[in-house]
Amino acid sequence: MSGAQTLEDLTGPLAAFWRDFLDASGRAAGTPVGDVFFFSDCEADAIELAALVLAGTKIGTASLVWMYEARGGTLPAAGDLSIVTDWHGAPLCVIETTTVVIAPFDEVTAEFAASEGEGDRSLEHWRRVHWDYFGRECARLGRSPSRAMPVVCENFRVIHRADAAA
Repeated sequence: MSGAQTLEDLTGPLAAFWRDFLDASGRAAGTPVGDVFFFSDCEADAIELAALVLAGTKIGTASLVWMYEARGGTLPAAGDLSIVTDWHGAPLCVIETTTVVIAPFDEVTAEFAASEGEGDRSLEHWRRVHWDYFGRECARLGRSPSRAMPVVCENFRVIHRADAAA
């Protein structure tokens, strides 16, 4: 959401982690970081969702197109690299976006809902928890949630872990 950054833009533990990733993967120092983020809007959920990613259960995430528009960010695209952090900003892993589909809330598929790895992985669970989450996000954006709101359905794979760099 913050826009592409490079090693020069990162500081502290994020810079060290990105440098370890670049060295381990043989990528150039100018390789861009598409985003640095934690999941959700509360610490407990951020911890739980990061654990699902690290366990390989969560390979998808959803966000609102409206959020990117409001923050002036670019939508994710296949091949983008991002750093997932814990709630406090400590790097956990690098993910690579594999697919991005934009769909109205009511047209998000059961397959995508399952890829998020949350709850019982059902579409019903996904709709319930994401309606609540997107409702809070809409309130922050000054928008009203709707069944047609555009959702960014992003799938990814973990390509580097902080514990691999240790």
